[in-house]
Amino acid sequence: MKSLLHKSLLSVLSILALLVTVAVLASASMAQEIQGKVSGVRAGTLVYVDWIKGKDYKGEGKRVKIDQRGMKFIPHSTIVLRGTTADFLNSDAVGHNVYWKSPKPNNLGTWPQGETKSFTFWDPGVVTLFCNVHPEMSGYIYVVPTPFYAQVKADGSFVIRGVPQGHVTLRTMGGASKSKDVDVGAGTTNVEF
Repeated sequence: MKSLLHKSLLSVLSILALLVTVAVLASASMAQEIQGKVSGVRAGTLVYVDWIKGKDYKGEGKRVKIDQRGMKFIPHSTIVLRGTTADFLNSDAVGHNVYWKSPKPNNLGTWPQGETKSFTFWDPGVVTLFCNVHPEMSGYIYVVPTPFYAQVKADGSFVIRGVPQGHVTLRTMGGASKSKDVDVGAGTTNVEF
């Protein structure tokens, strides 16, 4: 009886020790928040966490729809994680084209109303969309390397949630090019650049 009680007590203590260890490890690697302010950029500028060593974030299987309607790209700008596929729909009664010059040039050709052409974006950067049939048309796709980003408000402030603890580099896209190395700790990390 004493041996059975001793074994039960050891089992309970082992389980408790395991739970404490898991809780400590989980809290050490919990996602945190970066909040701050970027000076000299306009509202809507993107602030994002650049590549994180040992991580490979991909938007595979994710899709966004960009409609060519009323001689405009709708939405005019969108943010996607690398590996996301954009479906370009032509809703106008005229033929449209989609092409861009960077980060890697591409031309999807021209297609009629009701048809869609798709492209998967792998290279981070600003993709400025054009239609060679209608030069007044333009739009933007911001391709980011991680899912950690935010758009700057009019006062330059931003908040990025869910960032893993550790050393990261913040960068801006779609405005003045800036970067800042940041050590993300527990809770909220404040930064200005």
